[in-house]
Amino acid sequence: MTEPGKFEPLLAREAPPEVERMGLTWLTVAAIATILLWQVPAGDYILYPFTILATWFHEMGHGLMALLLGGQFQKLEIFGNGSGVATYGISRSLGPIGPGLVAAAGPMGPPIAGAALILASRSFKAASLSLKILGSFLLLSTLVWVRSLFGLVAIPLLGLTILGIALKAPRWMQGFAIQLLGVQACVSTYHQLNYLFSYSAGPLGLSDTAQMQRYLLLPYWFWGGLMAIASLAILVQSLRVAYRST
Repeated sequence: MTEPGKFEPLLAREAPPEVERMGLTWLTVAAIATILLWQVPAGDYILYPFTILATWFHEMGHGLMALLLGGQFQKLEIFGNGSGVATYGISRSLGPIGPGLVAAAGPMGPPIAGAALILASRSFKAASLSLKILGSFLLLSTLVWVRSLFGLVAIPLLGLTILGIALKAPRWMQGFAIQLLGVQACVSTYHQLNYLFSYSAGPLGLSDTAQMQRYLLLPYWFWGGLMAIASLAILVQSLRVAYRST
């Protein structure tokens, strides 16, 4: 029992575990280094796994948006050169807006996914859970949608690697992985700048931005520039929120 005039000391509360986040400066340098590496031939080999993951984000963006709009996501093909194709169907009842949104969802898929990963780094629990979800969804997409030989090998390998990090890696490595994957996904937009400002996608037909011009009227280079700016803004804002003092 406490004597009059005296107070029992408050019990110190243990702070919730957090990811040992990498410094913001380092991550900024990593983003710039990534953009520079993508401009030289050797850089493509170093960043190859991230290229495949960014392609997966891109094509999944098309397919999932089609599903959200009431259409079908029929198959996903990813190839060894880093390209990919999503085959989908969209309801005509939506008019030109539906196909325009599906076209935009591809290029915007990687930066949006990257921002979500960066924001998940604010706590160890969220980072670990996000890595598990990403790894599991890579494996699920292989079973449901992936139909190219290369994709059937590469996508599950990526999924198992990410799941392995989530389940076995120390906390600092999970923090490193979640933010590095997030930054790489965001800056992957700048790896496809030529594509964003191209009207043609070669044998695949029109580029995504040309599809947007077709359905949303404004020229393809306008949509390419808008998405490049939006990708940078998404990256900067997600880093600001992730490093905001709590």
